Amino acid sequence: MQKVENRSENTSAIVEKMFEAGVHYGYGKSRRHPSVSSFIYTTKNNGDIIDLEKTSSQLEKATSIVKGIGASGKTMLFVGTKPEAREIIKNAAMSLNMPYVDIRWIGGTLSNFGEIKKRINELEKYNKDKSEGGLEKYTKKERSVMAKKMEKLSKYYGGLSALKKIPAVLFIIDPKAEHIALFEARKTGVSVVALANSDSNIKNIDYPMVGNDSGIPSIKFFVSSIADAYKKGTMTVPTKEK
Repeated sequence: MQKVENRSENTSAIVEKMFEAGVHYGYGKSRRHPSVSSFIYTTKNNGDIIDLEKTSSQLEKATSIVKGIGASGKTMLFVGTKPEAREIIKNAAMSLNMPYVDIRWIGGTLSNFGEIKKRINELEKYNKDKSEGGLEKYTKKERSVMAKKMEKLSKYYGGLSALKKIPAVLFIIDPKAEHIALFEARKTGVSVVALANSDSNIKNIDYPMVGNDSGIPSIKFFVSSIADAYKKGTMTVPTKEK
């Protein structure tokens, strides 16, 4: 009985935090995807209000899975390219030494990882040569051309430097916006944890969390929760090879 009461108190605290972060704000009713209908508490001024108690249950499942991923030392790829999510996603991933995509999802990141890995290796080699003075053998013009090419590679592949192989799970902010990433995950069998608003189809998402995926406070809440779960997982057992 005590455990049930404690769980209820914990759920209430989480729901309150989500409410303060504006997690309950869905989109207009006309944009609602049928798959999230059961997660809508009510509609006010034509705007959907998300049932935070149901979202808290989804969050609990997602954090449990992510904690297990962390405990096994496996890789989680953070994905969030919308302006509101970029910095949050990047900072959380870097704090865990995990790979991230914050500018644009490159087609083939999962489904054609071999080619993507070549770009990552090329960028890493350039950065190593640059730091060790290995570029001095090239002319000034050649170095300028290489620098411009590497600047572009760094923009799109820099966050993937920690990705040594196909990740165990993708953590996505707004799966509707990141539909290509979601498609590739399904194609390659990679599990997906995602923060999805009321306009998203959550049927093909392994661990969806229905909530506001555009508000910065809401995004911060979920990214922090997922990152903390992964970190707690890594502290339970010795880290294994990623």
